Amino acid sequence: MKLTFRPFDLQLTHKWMVASSLAEGGKKVYPAVFVELRDTDDVMGLGEAAPSNRYLETTQTCMEFFQRLDAAKLSFDDVAASMAYVESLAPGNFSPKGAINIALLDGAAKKARQPLHAFLGLGFSEGKHVTSFTIGIDSPEMIRQKVREAERFPILKLKIGGPNDAENLAAVREVAPTKTLRVDANEGWKTKEEALRRIEWLASDPHIEFVEQPMPSVNSAADFQWVKERSPLPIVADESYLDASCLSMCVDCFHGVNVKLCKTGGITRGFEALSVARQAGLKTMLGCMIESSLLTSAGAHLANLTDWLDLDGNLLITNDPFAGVASEKGLMSFANAAEPFGLRVRPC
Repeated sequence: MKLTFRPFDLQLTHKWMVASSLAEGGKKVYPAVFVELRDTDDVMGLGEAAPSNRYLETTQTCMEFFQRLDAAKLSFDDVAASMAYVESLAPGNFSPKGAINIALLDGAAKKARQPLHAFLGLGFSEGKHVTSFTIGIDSPEMIRQKVREAERFPILKLKIGGPNDAENLAAVREVAPTKTLRVDANEGWKTKEEALRRIEWLASDPHIEFVEQPMPSVNSAADFQWVKERSPLPIVADESYLDASCLSMCVDCFHGVNVKLCKTGGITRGFEALSVARQAGLKTMLGCMIESSLLTSAGAHLANLTDWLDLDGNLLITNDPFAGVASEKGLMSFANAAEPFGLRVRPC
């Protein structure tokens, strides 16, 4: 097996800012690292790392992790053993581990001549899966512009947790008064009292579907339970749900969970995190980072395990180097994907 990797800067259409990055003033560029695994039969598996400062990851840490890998210990024919080796190298490093996992499964599904979802024993329901489109924190003027540009998307997700939340929500409603809206605080409210107060304010809007991660994940389970018991809106865990190991706490503290492949460490763990949450009675969402169509397509293959999708990272950039799942008017589809097997992704 041969491993190659390369860094790549994803250029955003608009400055991107969430509650956790207010002090930085937002970003126009997000890093990615693309991975290729090629075996002796010339089958190639593709993967993508989307490093997150939240988990102490950078392009450099991803590259260093890949440099440590012995590609001879990886095989499309034994993904489980390959990942056991990958996991043994270092703790953390969720995104680069995820990139390797995705590449291994892409190659394995190609060798089996199946789309990835079928290789995993899942279907993909064409005409069913709709992603939200995210509006990052910005000035009310820019919020209005972004909402107008997103007119074709039936569901919006608004990032809040900043000083202008009321003005920004009002700006959304000036342009899209009745569109379904999801709200993501990104750990922006520090106490349970503040979180409940803000959720009660949001509940006055009848078209808000749920609130995501209202408080920092370091807050106590008792705080989250207190908010859940009183919240007039469903609350969904993101930073509080890294993977299946977080299930017990989230069952007690949330109505649903948001799974991201870059924080679980890939498709295998993402599949597990979604499956156990559903079995426990939680609603499930599949989310993303700023990413290309490679990573977005990887997530879309798990769509049948979800109640909600927020797979729009590729829609927020201007220089996507891959083509895969389509998101026409928010409706996700592989019907016209150029590649029939694996991730169903090709380089542009």
